[in-house]
Amino acid sequence: MILGRTLGDWYASHPLLRQLMTLEETSWFNPELAPVARALGDVGLHARDVADASARLARFAPYIARVFPQTAASGGMIESAIRPLPALRAVLNQRYGLPPGGTLWLKADSHLPISGSIKARGGIYEVLKHAEELALAGGLLQAGDDYAVLDSDEARAFFGRYSIAVGSTGNLGLAIGIMSARLGLQATVHMSADARQWKKDRLRAHGVTVREYAFDYSVAVAEGRRQAESDPRCHFVDDENSTDLFLGYAVAAERLKEQLAGARIQVDAAHPLFVYLPCGVGGGPGGVAFGLKLSFGDAVHCIFAEPTHSPCMLLGVYTGLHDGVSVQDFGIDNVTAADGLAVVRPSGFVGRAMRRLVDGYYTVGDEELYRLLALMERSEGLCLEPSALAGVPGMARVLGEQQGYRARAGLDAQRLAHATHLVWATGGSMVPQGEMQAYLDRGRELLRD
Repeated sequence: MILGRTLGDWYASHPLLRQLMTLEETSWFNPELAPVARALGDVGLHARDVADASARLARFAPYIARVFPQTAASGGMIESAIRPLPALRAVLNQRYGLPPGGTLWLKADSHLPISGSIKARGGIYEVLKHAEELALAGGLLQAGDDYAVLDSDEARAFFGRYSIAVGSTGNLGLAIGIMSARLGLQATVHMSADARQWKKDRLRAHGVTVREYAFDYSVAVAEGRRQAESDPRCHFVDDENSTDLFLGYAVAAERLKEQLAGARIQVDAAHPLFVYLPCGVGGGPGGVAFGLKLSFGDAVHCIFAEPTHSPCMLLGVYTGLHDGVSVQDFGIDNVTAADGLAVVRPSGFVGRAMRRLVDGYYTVGDEELYRLLALMERSEGLCLEPSALAGVPGMARVLGEQQGYRARAGLDAQRLAHATHLVWATGGSMVPQGEMQAYLDRGRELLRD
């Protein structure tokens, strides 16, 4: 029995469970997808909330530029570039037998400053929002101040009276820990067993307390939450339910819109945009997708990508149980090379809020992630961590789907010929050289087989 039902009953009502449970690469396109005008109300957040988050990041920009010199050229804005992937597109055409038409691009959150992953968006934003609230309440800041004043011994001593905690597989912990430590907050990161050692080492080098668990992400989050609840001066960053994280990610969409316009890429009904987002617990891709739907309406199509060993969001949305189901309930082990996506239970907030806005979901196997990692480096000279390659097969999944999704969405051959496909690269630039070389060696070995 699984959650009160026999396995046979589950197979009858949800036939894709057979593929998920046997770790087959699986695609599922959302039959409940609705027009943006009807579905945005499900989220409970609005364009004004994203605008407020964007304005807050602008207020902190002078401080960020001062304490993180690598952001000085961008005026303290934490942003990544987009770049075309023509060589990789040619490789994928041959590998997956893709039809001609459409262009392939990369959103390089893998190279975001400070913490080198998409988590720099939501994680750093939530820390800054909390710091602003503390500073305003404590008289350290006044409305209209230059936030660069926070780079002072007085400010660090003030923030040192407060603490912040988070549970993480690695990348969110880096973003939260590095930003918190720079402000002077006492930071603790509760890390799951699958977190990479180099990420733990880097956090400790920044003065962050790292607590390690011989269990998965869910246990690290639960323990972090429990310990934070006993300290009234501790703010817990809840990756599963935080609207602040969600809004920090959502700001990416308005910036992407400017970048696409600058590259003369048209996005409208006749020129659709497909965005492929690696998904762990769901906050990052959910927030980005929400922002994209606000910015581009029905012209953007968001697809979430997960490892075959950790398809928590697909499983939660597909069954309708959201955070009421774990991959381990169905015997899926959550052991994956895509450590940033190794999550057994999805965010119930994101799954429900985005239920009618995410176009589809798919899974990809670890060996394919390694192959794609090696192909990305060979064709484009880009080195990414395994989880960041999850979005690369997305174009093939959309163009080869057999579930009626393209017909329902009005995506005929002419529109697809003018489409832009964008892979969201979520991390990799901070991976130590030796570990990256091991990734590449594994991918090259698999390509030879």
